Amino acid sequence: MSKTMSEKILANAAGKESVEAGDIIIADIDIAMTHDLTGPLAVESFEKIGMSNVWDSTKIVIPFDHQVPADSIDSANNHIIMREFAKKHDIKHFYDVNAGVCHQILPELGHVVPGSVIVGADSHTCTHGALGAFATGIGSTDMAMVFSQGNLWFKVPETNRFEITGSLKNNVYAKDVILNIIGKMGADGSTYKACEFAGETVRNMSISDRMVLCNMAIEMGGKTGLVEVDEKTINYVEKRTNTPYKVYKTDLDAPSLDIIEIDVSDLEPQIACPNNVDNVKAVSEVDREIDQVFIGSCTNGRLSDLRDAARILKGKQIAKTTRMLVIPASKEIYLKALDEGLIKIFVESGALVSAPCCGPCLGGHTGIIGAGEVSLSTSNRNFKGRQGSADGEVYLSSAAVAATSAIKGRISVPE
Repeated sequence: MSKTMSEKILANAAGKESVEAGDIIIADIDIAMTHDLTGPLAVESFEKIGMSNVWDSTKIVIPFDHQVPADSIDSANNHIIMREFAKKHDIKHFYDVNAGVCHQILPELGHVVPGSVIVGADSHTCTHGALGAFATGIGSTDMAMVFSQGNLWFKVPETNRFEITGSLKNNVYAKDVILNIIGKMGADGSTYKACEFAGETVRNMSISDRMVLCNMAIEMGGKTGLVEVDEKTINYVEKRTNTPYKVYKTDLDAPSLDIIEIDVSDLEPQIACPNNVDNVKAVSEVDREIDQVFIGSCTNGRLSDLRDAARILKGKQIAKTTRMLVIPASKEIYLKALDEGLIKIFVESGALVSAPCCGPCLGGHTGIIGAGEVSLSTSNRNFKGRQGSADGEVYLSSAAVAATSAIKGRISVPE
């Protein structure tokens, strides 16, 4: 019987010849990731189980990214818990401060390969499906069981495959594509489904752009996001690791597959308005003064995003009524941005550039907004209180829209 990518990957991980949507399986885990915010609860739960050793110290990845450097005594103590856990269990892939955002550094540092099963104690773990893996977020207590056993139960998901066609206009990006899809599908339009992104538009996208699509699959309820492996994927992966991998593709006549066709030829820059990611409009329809602009996060803190923003900001100044925060998603990106002179452009324009971390995205670290303030962000969520005060407002856009708006002091379409 014909199968989807997800069904094929999960069947392999479960040691079965085949599985189908709705099956409950136990799948072996290839990579388990937790970070400084969700890690302490996972460690606490693991210790309550009474296990003396983790299942495989080479398959656990622990980056610090959410509150780095520590901004409170509580976050400093969380760092201590994770450092001691990593030392005690000889965790081979422990990344202390200044490595970068977890969802960026995992593929960058070669932890993600096609056909693997990746779980992370963070909902945007679905990012890694851009490299043909089945990647999904889990809770901290589930992560404790993974630390202990190296496997986890799953219900095999059905699949929504988005066949995306058309050439994107100037200043229209992957972020606009995924916001438009989420606006059409709704926040629950793909609940517990694998979201595959396919078609000529996706094939023409870079790996970074494909990560944007997969990153936000969770915002329409998706269990994971996926892009089929092609030459771009293989080139990316093989530059970063020699880990063996398997390539799986979806059979287009698979019974659990729903194909949704989307033409983006006439798509305008999009923006998600408060307080839901599916509250999407064309940027041209929104006129709002802003207090803060944030360019960064696991969605749009990559080098291509910084280049887009710097191109617009070069030789210009941020509006006096607006502040701007730029946070590269990883140390690698930060160094490349330095080499290309992008950081200089940001600083000269009046922006504050910070070391790689999640920044204000989670509402618990640097750059949060106060009551009544309006933030325009390149991140992935805009719920009440997401970036600070519950009485603030958060809009989501591409880096180009964010940079243009920073100059004008209000939400604006790039020229």
